[in-house]
Amino acid sequence: MADARLTTASYLVLGIIDKLGEASAYDVKGEAARTVAPFWSVPHAQVYAQCDRLLDAGLLARVRQESGRNRRVLTLTDEGRAALRAWLDDPAFVPVEARERGILKLWFGGEPDVLGPVQLDEHRRTLAGYEELAETVGELLTRGQRDALEFGIRYERMMIDFWGWVQRRDEDTPDR
Repeated sequence: MADARLTTASYLVLGIIDKLGEASAYDVKGEAARTVAPFWSVPHAQVYAQCDRLLDAGLLARVRQESGRNRRVLTLTDEGRAALRAWLDDPAFVPVEARERGILKLWFGGEPDVLGPVQLDEHRRTLAGYEELAETVGELLTRGQRDALEFGIRYERMMIDFWGWVQRRDEDTPDR
């Protein structure tokens, strides 16, 4: 195995291919968009780059595709499966990087009365989607998937509470 420094995006690719059994980079991209994108986004180009890196490192292998589409279909090697398992079993804490554009705009002087209503609407919409997902397919999810969905629900509730506080605070301050 080549010495490859694995990133979270590497493990995302390994995890999705592991769940699907075998997949093309295009399949990984689609599955990521369908499943983990709300809490972990990965640019499409990065998926393709990660597949190449993991293939070169011996963590993925090409498998022959039965249909005539000539797509490059990948599967985990034993080394890839071991790397994924080691990562899953590692309890190390990595601080969260909250990439909320509205918060960044507040930091640089964005107006709370302009940002707040839109942020509240969007977080409420996202929360409603997560709650509907939990209601409609919640029992079909694995425990880890349900826990991740619960994180999304709680996060959106926290953001609604935060933006409500920002707006109330702004309303309570007569002059800025």
